[in-house]
Amino acid sequence: MAMKRHRASCHCGAVTVELDFDTAAVTSRCNCSICRKSRWWGANVKPEAVHALRGEDNTFVYSWGGKAIALHYCKTCGIRLFGRGDLPQIGGKFFAFNVACLDDVSDEEFAAIPVRVCNGRDNDWMHEPKITSYL
Repeated sequence: MAMKRHRASCHCGAVTVELDFDTAAVTSRCNCSICRKSRWWGANVKPEAVHALRGEDNTFVYSWGGKAIALHYCKTCGIRLFGRGDLPQIGGKFFAFNVACLDDVSDEEFAAIPVRVCNGRDNDWMHEPKITSYL
């Protein structure tokens, strides 16, 4: 599949985003405490790939530690749809989004999206954890 404009939304639809994303791109799951507990399935795009964002005023932001990313949660339904960050190690500014929130992807397309599992719990980002099936 090639780059395509997608729509993603939170559960209640109060927050939506339109962005360019290639579902053949590698996405990630992580075993750090916040990703594991929230079941985050993430992908990053450059901020320029985001074309419309509605309902940002209906989000609250959570950040921790080094404040490398500001996670946006819907105030109504609680879903974390996106985050904004800036990490020189991955190329600077980025827009992270929850792949599971894509509205226009079929079950077959979801199943084919590549996933890389990160070992954030041990801060060993270059190696997958031994056990990943629960992620």
